[in-house]
Amino acid sequence: MSNLQTIDKVEQQTFIDVIRERRSVRAYDPTVRISREEMTEILELATLAPSSSNLQPWRFLVIDKPELKDKLLPIAFNQQQVVEASAVIAVLGDVESYKNAEKIYGEAVDAGFMPADTASSFIERTVRTYSNLSPEAARQIVYTDGGLISMQLMLIARSKGYDTVPMGGYDKAKFVEAFGITENLMPIMLIAIGKATKPGHPTTRLPIEDVAFFNEIPAE
Repeated sequence: MSNLQTIDKVEQQTFIDVIRERRSVRAYDPTVRISREEMTEILELATLAPSSSNLQPWRFLVIDKPELKDKLLPIAFNQQQVVEASAVIAVLGDVESYKNAEKIYGEAVDAGFMPADTASSFIERTVRTYSNLSPEAARQIVYTDGGLISMQLMLIARSKGYDTVPMGGYDKAKFVEAFGITENLMPIMLIAIGKATKPGHPTTRLPIEDVAFFNEIPAE
């Protein structure tokens, strides 16, 4: 085996270990803080996730001040990880992300990834299409993209030695009101992040033959 093959195999195994070691953790060390620099790096890496037309509709509200975590606690049905974790990241989806199309595609031109005339065509088509979506279709897109980046964020956190738990159990209406979330932003989920004091419970998965099929879905 060549040195390059050996390196590839080690990198692949490391990634697989990250996937296998990720657990939903609900008990955190409240003394652990994540620096603004490290949190920013985690979020930057997460934004390499794919999104519809590369519009990157995700927005993050990082809640790490104790008084704001206390404010969030009853909204999240008193789940203790809210106050014990280093931070809670609210993943939001911007249904008006098409308004950034000119900036996004303009940067692709500046980077040499796309000719200017192609970018101009993409911008015109993207703005026309997304601005005319039904509210339901627009929400579905940001929910999908929000799910993609949330999973990527949690894996990146694990690779850096942190633990996470995705949280759908919170009062979205109260969250929107309490934290001044604007109408264009849809709450996707909350993600607690920090250092575990207790490992997440091991779980089982359905056999792959129960959930994966090749070429056709079997009849019931």
